[in-house]
Amino acid sequence: MPKEKVLIIDDEKDIVELIKYNLEKSGFSVMSAKSGGEALDIIDTKPSLKLIILDIMLPGLNGLEILKRIKKDKGIQGIPVIMLTAKGEESDIVAGLRLGADDYITKPFSVKVLVERVKAILRRTKPDAGHADVIEKGGIKVNLSTYEITVKNVSIKLTSLEFKLLVFLMENSGKPFTREQLLNNVWGEDFAIVDRAVDVHIKWLRQKLGKSGNNIETIWGIGYKFRG
Repeated sequence: MPKEKVLIIDDEKDIVELIKYNLEKSGFSVMSAKSGGEALDIIDTKPSLKLIILDIMLPGLNGLEILKRIKKDKGIQGIPVIMLTAKGEESDIVAGLRLGADDYITKPFSVKVLVERVKAILRRTKPDAGHADVIEKGGIKVNLSTYEITVKNVSIKLTSLEFKLLVFLMENSGKPFTREQLLNNVWGEDFAIVDRAVDVHIKWLRQKLGKSGNNIETIWGIGYKFRG
């Protein structure tokens, strides 16, 4: 079985070597780039990447610009991205998540935690053979094989995290979930993310779904459910 490929984009050699060693020890194949230009050259070849670990402060093109390009490219926009950076202000974190990052980790960091988060994200993104290929409810159609989403026959784009959140709610239509349950089932128990993150992602998801976003109901004092 081929090893899953991870790309590290960071100009700090010691950090890259530390992450690379631990990921390879865990069975991953690791590539690295030390600048925005070098990263794009690798990404443009589309070498079957499964996940990208991305710093913000890079020579040339910064990490947020790279993230924007990834999420605009249909061929690679589904690749999960973990931001790993010294920029830990709330505005930086919000900017990264808004652009489609699946996780945001600030330096200094635990390499063991990083490796477990990589594993957790990849577990969530693997297709489940027991699921139907297409889910269609409330005017929303989701193709789980191609990651295509249409709302009343109009194609829309979601981040990988928004996609997973929508699929989870639709597959459990009618069942209410607390914010903690959504965090555990969509983000994963290994993620140190606050309840507020659920509200923010639900808001963005509703906006992208337009009127069909009303299918995601707020259950006051509890959380959310999908009606459809």
